[in-house]
Amino acid sequence: MELYRCEICGDPYLGEEKPKNCPFCGAHERYLVTQNDFIDSTGVVQDLTETSKENLEAALKLEVGNAEFYVCASRKAETDEMKNLFKALSKVESEHASVLCKALGTKKPPISTDYDECSTKDIDNLKESHIREDRAIHKYAKFLSEATEPRVIEIFSAIIAVESDHLSLSEERM
Repeated sequence: MELYRCEICGDPYLGEEKPKNCPFCGAHERYLVTQNDFIDSTGVVQDLTETSKENLEAALKLEVGNAEFYVCASRKAETDEMKNLFKALSKVESEHASVLCKALGTKKPPISTDYDECSTKDIDNLKESHIREDRAIHKYAKFLSEATEPRVIEIFSAIIAVESDHLSLSEERM
């Protein structure tokens, strides 16, 4: 049994093998290291440029909004499979919000369970998911190109890859 840590969210994972993705934030395998190799950089990013600060705040707003959408979609899902998919996506988006808050040194805003602007049809929620994930990828690519801080670059690179995975999930099911 080995203890692994995610370099993006910092969460620990105990297992026989390194997972392909962080079970918490979805970061790809390359961001998972053994506890002995883990160097914690998951805290506040020092000396943020104003642009990076604004971009991290915009990303936080987007991640919270997406988490709320997925909570709603999970609640209204037509099948157990879709309920669990949307629930898992909500947890990952919420974890992304946590990563962004750590970088900003701010308290994580609550993920509202009162959000009700999703469909009662899984296919419509998959289509909306696709739009949201595509929007996030494009915004984060712009934010990545504007970042100068190594940690901000790492965060946006990792989250873009995870959001691309989410885009594939919706594409496979539509």
